[in-house]
Amino acid sequence: MFVAATTRCFANLPLEAAFERLNDLEFGYVEIMLHESDGHLKPSEVAADLDRAIALCRKTYRLTPIAYSVDIEAQGDEYYRQFAACCKLAKATRVVTVVVRASELGTPFNEEVERLQNLVAIATMEEVVVALLTERGRMSELPETAAVLCHHAKGLGICLDPSHLIYGRETPLNPEPALKYVRHVRLRDTRKDKFQVLVGQGKVEYGKLLANLGRYEYNRALAIDIAPEPGVDQSSELRKLRLLLETLL
Repeated sequence: MFVAATTRCFANLPLEAAFERLNDLEFGYVEIMLHESDGHLKPSEVAADLDRAIALCRKTYRLTPIAYSVDIEAQGDEYYRQFAACCKLAKATRVVTVVVRASELGTPFNEEVERLQNLVAIATMEEVVVALLTERGRMSELPETAAVLCHHAKGLGICLDPSHLIYGRETPLNPEPALKYVRHVRLRDTRKDKFQVLVGQGKVEYGKLLANLGRYEYNRALAIDIAPEPGVDQSSELRKLRLLLETLL
């Protein structure tokens, strides 16, 4: 396992400046957000000019990209066209993991399985792995359901985000059913009443989490994903969590 950070940690800066800040904070690995509404680079922009996107994602100030987070707002064929472009970007920049969101709760199960199967098929052509984010309010919010989706969409992995297992719940959910499918991890500190709190003030049990991942021989990224907040020293928070995780590895 190794520590990384997402570009969302400096969502208030241009992409190149975000890379520079993460490099200054001694991170070696980065997850790049390709989100239509709040990413540094939009999936529609990747599809419109793949060469430009590749050039942007190679100017990383010595950071190694290890994942792309893809959130597409288009529908139908255009949705899959943009996803295919993001997978081509991943292959061109030697990134193996692409993280996607599950559909909202209430989506027919078979419909979601078919969508995920299509994404896995597209990604496989570019030698990329799709990781489904565990996320409150979506079909992947329960680790058991996320695991069942992986069972039906062969080759699908999971992006484990423990915050979604804690926030809004009297008792944190047990990630165990999903652990064997985990291909990526995102971290911040969280309480049941607040999604993001200062490092050390939440309920995420980092040592226990890493031990559980180790049982399944997880050897990939632990991506710190702390969004900027007014009045919070972002660099200090990122440094604290990086050092904490590194002491546990």
